[in-house]
Amino acid sequence: MLEPLPLADAISTAIRFVTALYYVYLLLIFVYILTSWIRLPYSPWLSRFQRFLYDTVNPYLSLFRRLLPGLRLGGVGLDLSPILGILALSAAWRLIVAGIEQLR
Repeated sequence: MLEPLPLADAISTAIRFVTALYYVYLLLIFVYILTSWIRLPYSPWLSRFQRFLYDTVNPYLSLFRRLLPGLRLGGVGLDLSPILGILALSAAWRLIVAGIEQLR
């Protein structure tokens, strides 16, 4: 039979879980940015992967696109929403980890 986790173990497990989610989503944002810059050859697998990135990251970044419209530099558009998204994600992660730490 499984023994219940002591509170300290549960808290550290929760912090590791939240941190892992933070880093995975941060990585997805960076890969989304890179794949939007680089024109990849068509492949069904690459297309599915890009669609997964779009479906996962774009709804989050569109929240910040409403606040900060794209910047036009000559004929080039610059989307600054990933910067705001990463800053907001980092702030939320720190707040959540600090909140979980308060339970100790």
